[in-house]
Amino acid sequence: MAPLPHGACPPVGWVCTSRAAVDLHALDVLRLSCTYTKHASLKRHRRTRRTFSTPGATAIAVLDAQSDPITDCTVRPHGGPPMALPAGTGVVAYNAAISRCARAGLYARALALFREMRGRGLRADEYTLPPLLNSAALLRGPPGAVAALHALLLRAGLAHHLHVANALVDAYARLPCAGGAATARAVFDEMPRRDVVTWTSLLTGLARAGAHAAAVRAYHGMVAAGVQTDEFAVAAVLSSCAGSTALDVGRSVHAAAVHLGLCPFRSVGNSLVSMYAKTGALHDARAVFDAMPARCTITWTALIVGYAQNGRGRRSLEVYTDMVRSGCRPDYVTFIGLLFACSHAGLVDAGRDHFRSMAVDYGIAPGPDHYACMVDLLGRAGRLDEAMDLLNRSSTELDATVWKSLLGACRVHRNAELAERAAEMVWRLDPTDAVPYVMLSNLYSRARRWGDVARIRALMKARGITKEPGCSWVGVNGVTHLFHVEDRGHPRAAEIYRKVEEMTERIRAEGYVPDTDWALQDEAPEGRERGLAYHSERLAVAFGLLAVPAAAPIRVFKNLRVCGDCHTAIKMVAKAYGRVIILRDANCFHHMKDGECSCGDYW
Repeated sequence: MAPLPHGACPPVGWVCTSRAAVDLHALDVLRLSCTYTKHASLKRHRRTRRTFSTPGATAIAVLDAQSDPITDCTVRPHGGPPMALPAGTGVVAYNAAISRCARAGLYARALALFREMRGRGLRADEYTLPPLLNSAALLRGPPGAVAALHALLLRAGLAHHLHVANALVDAYARLPCAGGAATARAVFDEMPRRDVVTWTSLLTGLARAGAHAAAVRAYHGMVAAGVQTDEFAVAAVLSSCAGSTALDVGRSVHAAAVHLGLCPFRSVGNSLVSMYAKTGALHDARAVFDAMPARCTITWTALIVGYAQNGRGRRSLEVYTDMVRSGCRPDYVTFIGLLFACSHAGLVDAGRDHFRSMAVDYGIAPGPDHYACMVDLLGRAGRLDEAMDLLNRSSTELDATVWKSLLGACRVHRNAELAERAAEMVWRLDPTDAVPYVMLSNLYSRARRWGDVARIRALMKARGITKEPGCSWVGVNGVTHLFHVEDRGHPRAAEIYRKVEEMTERIRAEGYVPDTDWALQDEAPEGRERGLAYHSERLAVAFGLLAVPAAAPIRVFKNLRVCGDCHTAIKMVAKAYGRVIILRDANCFHHMKDGECSCGDYW
């Protein structure tokens, strides 16, 4: 087994870097994780039954008891602290009680029973540790709890049991800390034996941690090792294909799932719909959806969100109508997708109706994500006062994403006073977030308030805030080509730069005038124009024109929000070259064709 990592993993939270109302992908990964947890635990339980069903292994009778006096005292939903088990209780009964608590979601009680068991001098065995590791990871308590159990199982010599090692990989992979997935990988690498549960635990953990490229590599390693993938592994890697925009890999996983007969599993179908939608392949997402023999709320929501993110807001509402008619009940995430769709389609009245309906008709209390969508909806319509009034009347604890949504609307409508108030709220809630500084700087720049631009930059420097470097990438024949601003590191850099110059000449002939408000203002005017021409997204588009067949769309992805001048320029490039360019930035998809964009020039 891997040695214990030095130090504990400090807990970290999600940091939104986009002006988008919500990070819908993060929510999808969370839901996939919950789905996997539920079904994988059942699958492992079936395997555990087979493992335990040997002479002398009497724990299974207690574990499966529907009304057992020993275990019932630990899982009563309205009970207080866990009752102590009777004196003389043995390890087998403790294992059964701990396992039952873990399966019931009573993680603190499971750990308390273990402390009681240890206090009575009983030694943990290979059946004690898996539910404890699961409880320690899911309790979200002290980050060192999993590491402490890791140390205990090493001292007890239990690391060689495959199901114990699998539980350890899964526990580290679930930790909400920067090093959790890396430690899971280290434990995995030291294991002498692995099975499909081992690989799937690693894949899911990497996907949950946002290490999508690593998850895709792990999937390829799983296939190379000759381990036959199951529905949980496929769902996990498809989530990472969506997160890393690896459409080609996603298609190959889809083909493998068809070959293995896994597509009828709803979790696989849901993941395919989400993956295709999040890589801009809406036609494929719809085809998978239509072919699914059964659909659930997650299925419908994935398609609703997919249409919304790809600028097809009205189609999202049509799908929602079909969902309700089918008898499927919407949930919290469904309404996020609906409100996002209304926002991007400019449907203010429909958005208000759905915001009201979620509470009145479905009993779903609006959360910060829904308020962020409503602020975005009202902000797009220029109703900033109404948006502010909505926030003032909210009884929900609002997070930084809500205020960044308001800040984005203020930037578009050049309301500096309200933007400054929104930025102050973001700083109060998330002092390390660079987004409000960048947005304020852009707003001041467009208003020619150069002194305020300099003040914001000085403030960032004084507070140690650094902006995330922008980059763009395009996939060609399964290879990802990454570009930064004025990047000359690509083997075909000379060709790419000549193509950029050609692009600029063509669109200038069509009336393009660079908007230097989006450039660094400490450069000369000609330097600002040149800087705009070599932004990462334009280099990626130029390479796409060189390398992507004329009949295929050029798919470009950017880690940050696309700048306004590049948005205009790339729309014109799409028209000048007769190409379809699909640009996904940190906020949404931009489907560009014939000089038009699916976002309606508001993103």
